[in-house]
Amino acid sequence: MQNLLVGLIVLACTFYAVWALLPLSWRRSLAARLAMAPWPAPIKRRLEQAAQAGNACGCNGCDRGKAPDAKPIRFHPRRH
Repeated sequence: MQNLLVGLIVLACTFYAVWALLPLSWRRSLAARLAMAPWPAPIKRRLEQAAQAGNACGCNGCDRGKAPDAKPIRFHPRRH
């Protein structure tokens, strides 16, 4: 029983890691395909939400919400 539980935890962690490392376009495509299957309502709603195109730039960094205001970067010369 313990081995089964550990195996399920490892499988879930592997799925999460692969999902997080996939490019955003692949995640959306995969979520759209998975949303067609007969899932319980909360899982189906989450998959449909992941399949929708975001209003961000398309990279993985800011696809979860509004991007922060841009701030300039200043480089200071080294002091000797």
